[in-house]
Amino acid sequence: MSVSNHPPLGAFVDVQPARRPHRARLEGRAIDLVPLDAAAHADELFDAANGPGKDPAWDYLFDGPYTDRAAFRAGLEAKAKSDDPLFYAIVDKATGKATGYQTLMRIDPTHRVIEVGNILYSPSMQRTTGATEAQYLFARHVFDDLGYRRYEWKCNALNAPSRRAAERFGFTFEGVFRQHMIVKGRNRDTAWYSMLDSEWPAQRDAYERWLSPDNFDAAGKQKTRLVSLRGRRD
Repeated sequence: MSVSNHPPLGAFVDVQPARRPHRARLEGRAIDLVPLDAAAHADELFDAANGPGKDPAWDYLFDGPYTDRAAFRAGLEAKAKSDDPLFYAIVDKATGKATGYQTLMRIDPTHRVIEVGNILYSPSMQRTTGATEAQYLFARHVFDDLGYRRYEWKCNALNAPSRRAAERFGFTFEGVFRQHMIVKGRNRDTAWYSMLDSEWPAQRDAYERWLSPDNFDAAGKQKTRLVSLRGRRD
């Protein structure tokens, strides 16, 4: 019986780097993801996400909330110029108006790791088909178009809605980084989630089944929940 002197090592993987995302339009049924443009989107997003009764969880974002339209536009102009994070506006196809934004960030083509973050969903977009489709379009782009092997979601560990969303969208909880950041003068422990390229085919199948028009009744109510579709291939 031979005894190996080598320590355990990970499996060999393809070392071909992933592609960097660029400012491409990603089209869906309910929404489109388009490169963020302050001139086109600032006023719509300000009206959708700021003011009485409009709270897209600003407490958990790195900026905001805003009471001044000019300050919001200036911030959006800086965001639109950024390459990492790379900002996409979420445009409702029914109204043609921007109702939120999200980013691809911490982009690492060499190790083929990328993260979704800076997610702002206005109240009118929350809990809609478009909110789920926005996540599907990003994941499909990350895995199928760009060739990443790990897709991450991170959030404040106290942000219960974000943690529920991560699990609903198919990410796996990996743990909490304690005292990871200081945000707006407060401690942030960060909950880490991920989705792997090996898991994506089953996740894609669940997303596409859920997003199918056949999964909604005449009132637009879902017939089957996304989590119930995960892993089913009948």
